[in-house]
Amino acid sequence: MAFDAAASAEPPFVLAVPSKGRLQEAAAAFFAGAGLELAQGRGARDYRGAVVGFAGVEVAYISSAEIVGQLAAGAAHFGVAGEDLVREKVPNVDAKLELLSPLGFGHANVVVAAPKAWIDVRSMADLEDVASAYRASRGERMRVATKYVNLTRRFFAEHGVADYRIVESLGATEGAPAAGAAELIVDITTTGATLAANALKPLDDGIILKSQATLVASLAAPWGPHARQSARAILDRIAATEEARASREVRARLPARAHLIVEKAAEQFGAVAAAGEHVDPHGFVALHCARAKAANLAGFLLEQGAERVSVAALEQVFDAVNPLYEALEKRIGAAGR
Repeated sequence: MAFDAAASAEPPFVLAVPSKGRLQEAAAAFFAGAGLELAQGRGARDYRGAVVGFAGVEVAYISSAEIVGQLAAGAAHFGVAGEDLVREKVPNVDAKLELLSPLGFGHANVVVAAPKAWIDVRSMADLEDVASAYRASRGERMRVATKYVNLTRRFFAEHGVADYRIVESLGATEGAPAAGAAELIVDITTTGATLAANALKPLDDGIILKSQATLVASLAAPWGPHARQSARAILDRIAATEEARASREVRARLPARAHLIVEKAAEQFGAVAAAGEHVDPHGFVALHCARAKAANLAGFLLEQGAERVSVAALEQVFDAVNPLYEALEKRIGAAGR
């Protein structure tokens, strides 16, 4: 769908995506998979681009930290950012941003990690005891090295750990205990291998946040008619692709009682008609169901007299109701700003 931005006095709709590395590649692949091709201007050194076929939609290629700042300030409508950065950098995040959808890449956990030599420290409760004993014996608070100052403070407060002080990390956080700069750390990890290589272990209940790349909307951005139209079109494609990925189309020709068979399929497998009538005059049906239930639905249709059943993957499935856009509109209101 193309949009006529010339007829509108609105500023461009801005989609902010990471400017380099694996996150940029993964974001481009995600949007392409949803039928949204990102074009990066004159090449990799151009920090502005477009979504092919969407007039008045601008792609901003900036760093992940800048994306979060742009969203918080209302300078971008949508952005792709790790949830860890969003929740660390934006105070009262739920009042300023809407986390629309996890994107399935950039997985990592923000964790509390202690030296492996602390064999009696396995949980946050153990850490609370150690922190109190450390202060009593040394007259100073235990040091926690981290880049995640706000997440750390909130998490430690929730677990009643007070006898500590934060040492803000500017380099490789996992090396702080070995260097004598801190007693433990809060850091992000994907596999835990780097922690292990530095003789550190995550606490059993020390996962502060399971993060991944997320599509985030700014509540402070200007949400006029064109911005809403652009947002709806983008979210329609994303929702349609996600629905298709989770579904399968099951086709068959059914004997007499076809309507009753389809009703049973709906009850037992959550199957819905692909479009239009459930059954055409010749008994052909096309049903959509959850991917995990497709084989069982096919077996059921064979038991009911179908001679052949086909199961096909879907590219996109568009619905009149889009929960992603509904969630956004609930936050920005029904009327334009």
